[in-house]
Amino acid sequence: MSRPVKRSLTLHGHRTSVSLEEPFWRAFRRIAARRGVGLNALAAEIDDARDGDAGLATAIRLFVLQDLEAQLAARS
Repeated sequence: MSRPVKRSLTLHGHRTSVSLEEPFWRAFRRIAARRGVGLNALAAEIDDARDGDAGLATAIRLFVLQDLEAQLAARS
């Protein structure tokens, strides 16, 4: 298990920090690269779509999980 790592992001011109475990950061970077967008842009997209009750870190983890599930479903 890895401990969460805090990194800074800029969402719509505002700096924020997000703590995610390293495997989630790696997966998040791969998704952004695959989509051809930067981390800040992808994080802003997730932030705009998230439920107000969920924190940004949780929303990113769920986004990564949903992406993985979609990839696995596409392979079946």
